[in-house]
Amino acid sequence: MQPKRVLIIDDEEDIREIAMMSFELVNWDVLSAATGRAGVTVAAATPVDVILLDVMMPELDGPGTVALLNADERTRSIPVIFLTAKVQGSDRRRYQELGVQGLIAKPFDPVMLPFRVVEILRGTTVEPPF
Repeated sequence: MQPKRVLIIDDEEDIREIAMMSFELVNWDVLSAATGRAGVTVAAATPVDVILLDVMMPELDGPGTVALLNADERTRSIPVIFLTAKVQGSDRRRYQELGVQGLIAKPFDPVMLPFRVVEILRGTTVEPPF
């Protein structure tokens, strides 16, 4: 897996920390933000390869954040993957309609998180190197 840059947007500090450690272990550059608006600002200022975005956040939720990302030409082409506990069929359809690349259910396996992201982005299965 080539080093990439990921932006993690989640209002829960422990989720951000665990996800950050997961990506750092496989040599990805990691940026993070605690709110949707802060995440949009980071994404507009710093090139990122993918955004992991919490769906349920105060102030601006995941879908609202996606709308802001899509409205800005600097960020609209960045793939977004939702991190969420809401993974029922109706939720999945709604997320698909928003144009997100995929979703990863919470709780997630920290060891496998970077590999799941690559799988979603490539549309293939990726074997971890262990």
